[in-house]
Amino acid sequence: MRRRSGMANPRDDALDEALNAAIGAGIPFVIAGTTSPTATTFLRAAGIRSPATSTPATEDTVFALYSVTKLFTTTAALQCVEEGLLDLDAPARTYLPEIGDLEVLVSLDDDGTMITRPPAREITPRMLLLHTAGIGYDMFDARCALIARSRAQRPSATPLRDTLSTPLLHDPGERWTYGMSIDWLGLIVAALRGRRLEEVFRERIYAPCGMTSTSFDVPEGMRARLATPHRRGRDGVIAPTAFSPPATPELDMGGQGLFSTVPDLLALLRVWLGDGSAPGGQVLRPETIDWAMRGEPGVTVTPLQAAIPALTREVEFLPGIRTSWGYSFLVNEEDVPGGRRDGSVSWAGLGNTHYWIDRASGIAGVWATQLLPFYDPAAADGAAAFERAVYAERTPR
Repeated sequence: MRRRSGMANPRDDALDEALNAAIGAGIPFVIAGTTSPTATTFLRAAGIRSPATSTPATEDTVFALYSVTKLFTTTAALQCVEEGLLDLDAPARTYLPEIGDLEVLVSLDDDGTMITRPPAREITPRMLLLHTAGIGYDMFDARCALIARSRAQRPSATPLRDTLSTPLLHDPGERWTYGMSIDWLGLIVAALRGRRLEEVFRERIYAPCGMTSTSFDVPEGMRARLATPHRRGRDGVIAPTAFSPPATPELDMGGQGLFSTVPDLLALLRVWLGDGSAPGGQVLRPETIDWAMRGEPGVTVTPLQAAIPALTREVEFLPGIRTSWGYSFLVNEEDVPGGRRDGSVSWAGLGNTHYWIDRASGIAGVWATQLLPFYDPAAADGAAAFERAVYAERTPR
């Protein structure tokens, strides 16, 4: 299924071919789209959403965003900054005292026994946005993975919240470490607003953007369109997995947890691609978007390691391209050959959903599926091929 802004043209055919090639490479389904600052310019679904029923993927297929959730939480946090509710350089514990309990990991035994020490400086909201607070992810750091395994042996009624108490991997502000910083930021936003994060998003993002199928919850109307996740096994075979998210999660996690559709995601990308406005009102100020999308000096993005191979492969985004980190996404500091321009931002979710925002070209795009592990070669190649097709018919630079 395909939506176009006008008459058929070779560019749209090339986009179709890119999606069909991904399906041919074994990806179970792909939903991809592009947008200008004002409207969706391409939208197509390919493949099978549910192999159990042979249900085709559709443009309104619902899927887990995983870390693409961070774009929503960043937007909500920057709204708090604009309103004077959040000072990016104040101690984060000012807004959420429990984050002040985090200590730096000194040593870790094989059985999960830890020695920690107080951090050399306070964590700030700015550090959370920049991922320099020292907070890691178990899938990308072997120490965090060991801690998670040892905790899993002790049943808990609040496993999501428990993951937030993992010690810092280094002193705050020392370097870039990708992890659960935005989950903490989401708790701060919820505390500042005095409401559940879902309610904050509903009022300040979903409604003005016209989103109808985005939520931490999975009501029946969304569940009926929910995609089946797949996993590539060690033998290379891709197979469906059993997955049934709860109707309401234990905790709204600002760094993960949202379910959405490509049309809804494109609506938020338009906010960032343009002047911060949406059909239902101003979401962010233009000047906020301008500075948030610039790379922060001194923050070096490093490759992500595969501490849990079932969840992720080793990841290096845009190898050979100079990159930095903004608030809160990857910034490419050079043109990507055949793709996005210098100064574009991008990120991805664990299920191999990729997005980019290229303000210089007036293009944002999404390539989405539900396949583990993250950065599966066929998925990474498919997303890159789609981007090249988007830019192939544009005027040479």
